[in-house]
Amino acid sequence: MTTVPWTVTSQLRLAGREPAVPFRLALADGRPLIMRRLLRVLPAKRLVGEAEVAGRRVLAKLFIGRRSERHWQRERAGLEALRLAGVPTPVLFGATPLADGGHALLSEFLDPAESLAEAWQRLRERPPGDAEAVAALAPALGLVGRLHAAGLVHDDLHLGNFLRHAGSLLIVDGDAVRVISRGRPLAASHACANLAVLLAQLPAEWDRFLGTLLPAYAAGALPDVQKLTQQIERVRNWRLNDYLAKTVRECSLFAVEHDASHFSSVLRQQAGRLAALLADPDGAISRSTVFKDGGTCTVARVTAGADDLLVKRYNLKSLSHALSRAWRPSRAWHSWREAHRLQFVGIATPLPLALIEERLGPLRRRAWLVSEFCPGPNLLDHLAADREPPAAEARAILALFETMHRQRISHGDLKATNLLWHAGRVVVIDLDAMRQHRSAAVHARAWRRDRARLLRNWPPGCVLYRWLDERLPPA
Repeated sequence: MTTVPWTVTSQLRLAGREPAVPFRLALADGRPLIMRRLLRVLPAKRLVGEAEVAGRRVLAKLFIGRRSERHWQRERAGLEALRLAGVPTPVLFGATPLADGGHALLSEFLDPAESLAEAWQRLRERPPGDAEAVAALAPALGLVGRLHAAGLVHDDLHLGNFLRHAGSLLIVDGDAVRVISRGRPLAASHACANLAVLLAQLPAEWDRFLGTLLPAYAAGALPDVQKLTQQIERVRNWRLNDYLAKTVRECSLFAVEHDASHFSSVLRQQAGRLAALLADPDGAISRSTVFKDGGTCTVARVTAGADDLLVKRYNLKSLSHALSRAWRPSRAWHSWREAHRLQFVGIATPLPLALIEERLGPLRRRAWLVSEFCPGPNLLDHLAADREPPAAEARAILALFETMHRQRISHGDLKATNLLWHAGRVVVIDLDAMRQHRSAAVHARAWRRDRARLLRNWPPGCVLYRWLDERLPPA
């Protein structure tokens, strides 16, 4: 039998995002903890995984940062507050220092367990107010109601912090639990703000169906729906801006490399698969099917393993063009952020996988955008001018423009060839000129241009033109 190697806290801090498992670590009382599988890693700060202590299978949270004790104490206190309030959370078996620095929390390992985020992935395409989706969300609102009735808030109410096990829903992450008014219900303003953190995880179309969700909350008087909706909008805006900032910095979701001659950001889970392409994007383009090779842009379909990808290179056609672009974010940078924006708000676009920029100190030069390849036909080819769209396409078209209009997003080049039909959705491509507008007046002007550009794809007076003109948001 292979012996599990010993390690120490200082080695785990140096191990980065991928500490080798299994490993053995000594608790302060001399007992060994054997980490079998890692579930989450915050480099040099925290490890979470499936472990074994004294023959018992546990979930181990190891706080390994040099100033970890504060977080360890806060997590411990939060779990205790949940227990005293009678809010279901995994049983805490132990809270102990580690033998050579750092701290550990050992709690019940729930197996099998499914997060509400995983359950929601199966339901997210259901229409707002769908009975099965409401039934999945209702227990989470019930738990939040119990939190608030006990005077507690949970500052990180994302769907992944709710776990279903053995027919019950539990809440996790004690580090985010704060006591506001122990034993007394929260003030309405506190309750409304905290409840909005959970409801902001849902697509904006669900805002019209808050009345079907709020009865499950049942923590005294129901919050004012208008105030709750305003809080949800504020949280959504914060979450979007926070996510967009993460797309260009090193974090758990994105791997970023940056030096004087190069910048790249890639979805961390795709980094290994795309390593060869990122090292030589021009070589990959030269060996691939090129759709377009113009002065400002080259577009190619590239094969990576079993998958087809789209690589878009933004060229510099002249010295004057290079100088005009040098001080601005590249069009690849802009498209990268806008693609992630669309993904975040629930609008279909090919998944953006990587961004690369050539740099000369602060100056930007050529850039590349790598995304999934969408094989669907464009709407100019797919739809007949002399007929209304089929039912599925009609629903998808109207849903797309209702969402874009509500989010104040303009495309900037809304040709029908930039809208693809794939897997029951209209997929938006070519995001170089896309914007999300703060001003309603500025968005209204941009929408008039987008709307007119879309309608110009078909002869005025044809059936499809009239159908769109009657149903699109007005100019």
